[in-house]
Amino acid sequence: MSFPLLLFIAVGLAMDAFSVAVGVGATLPRMTWRHVFRLAWHFGLFQFLMPIAGWAAGETVASRIGRWDHWIAFGLLAFIGVRMIYSSLKPGGCAGREGIADPTCGITLISLSIATSLDALAVGFSLAAIGVGVLYPAAVIGLVAAILTSSGMFAGRAIGSAFGRRVGIVGGLVLVGVGVKILSDHLAR
Repeated sequence: MSFPLLLFIAVGLAMDAFSVAVGVGATLPRMTWRHVFRLAWHFGLFQFLMPIAGWAAGETVASRIGRWDHWIAFGLLAFIGVRMIYSSLKPGGCAGREGIADPTCGITLISLSIATSLDALAVGFSLAAIGVGVLYPAAVIGLVAAILTSSGMFAGRAIGSAFGRRVGIVGGLVLVGVGVKILSDHLAR
């Protein structure tokens, strides 16, 4: 597989992570390097691991998961997006500074990481099917996802600074929108 083709695949896989990172960056009241690192590390790690899992799983497991991956991604993103909207409208509970929950921590971070990397599972299966090794492509996919996630967080931060706290609602809607896009893309096939 040529590097330009691999890079094209990696960028395509990372677009969901980028979109989610924009929403996350926009909603954090005070974004730190720690937030950027956590989100970029986890999104990159999951984008790295999912092709390996798909490659190792073979056709049986990949085809069974492939029938439901879009529903899982939609459900996770919609749930987190609605929670983010709720948190922006009614601060309290386990919210972070200024009443907004930190999506770069805990189960929310893991859920976002899974939801944005499920398509990479199918890519891993495809690599196995055409007889391509998986480690180098997985590393490129993970690195590109981490870079685009970081970029998305900084873009989101700029948007958040310009529009203030209301952006929490927009960030939640972005997550729900990404979930709907994933679902509609898979159902249209």
